[in-house]
Amino acid sequence: MEKKAIAIKQVQNRSLAKKAGIKSGDFLLSVNDVSIKDIFDYQYQISNEYITLEVIKQKTGKLVKLEIEKDIDDDLGLVFEKELIDDEKSCHNKCIFCFIDQLPKGMRESLYFKDDDARLSFLTGSYVTLTNMSYDDISRIASMHFSPVNVSVHTTDPKLRCTMLNNRHAFDLLEKMQVFADAGIELNCQIVLCKDINDKKHLDKTIEDLSNMYPSVKSISVVPVGITRFREGLYPIEPYEAQECADIIKQIEGYQKKFKEKAGYNLIYAADEFYI
Repeated sequence: MEKKAIAIKQVQNRSLAKKAGIKSGDFLLSVNDVSIKDIFDYQYQISNEYITLEVIKQKTGKLVKLEIEKDIDDDLGLVFEKELIDDEKSCHNKCIFCFIDQLPKGMRESLYFKDDDARLSFLTGSYVTLTNMSYDDISRIASMHFSPVNVSVHTTDPKLRCTMLNNRHAFDLLEKMQVFADAGIELNCQIVLCKDINDKKHLDKTIEDLSNMYPSVKSISVVPVGITRFREGLYPIEPYEAQECADIIKQIEGYQKKFKEKAGYNLIYAADEFYI
């Protein structure tokens, strides 16, 4: 496979890369003779005590090979033109509760980008639906043991999840999560609760399914759907009333009591919005 040249935007002062003579504008060609696909490849390959780099120098175009000895946790100090090295993966869903669809027009363009990228989940803590990931993608991340992965669950009912995400590929969530779990990857889960859609008995099923994956599932957060006044033409969703919020809190507290006895902590948490 042809190696991809990755543009180096910056080299941090007093870093290992700086000491090795790498400069801004140079290109990284490989680490340990492995062509780097994305930030996961890069982080995985540099997590060794002894690494080799192939770098193309900007000024001369010459290929140089560098050897660096370091502690396992030491970063090289390279900053790339693209944070992920690869392009960000956009969302393939059309969720009935999508907050971005409810934004007013005329705002900065970046606010309208819908990311759904497991690499950002690991790096920034964002949640991903896993719908745009193949089993090969998931197995690759699992083999590198990048943890945790934050998963937008919403419901574990396959048919209902396909409906809520408007994506026929959303049905096999638990199977994909199990691949991560079998590899020892920790999972944090989120449920966006929509009135009369995925709550009540559906919420019970989702909580029970996820709790059966403990200890791989480390947390379950339940948040009410966010609704703005810019929902014209979108799926009809109503906000929760005060008593309905109280009922949801009571439902969740019942599970918290069980988990506290079993695991020593609540495992599932209701968002602040339910309390105010």
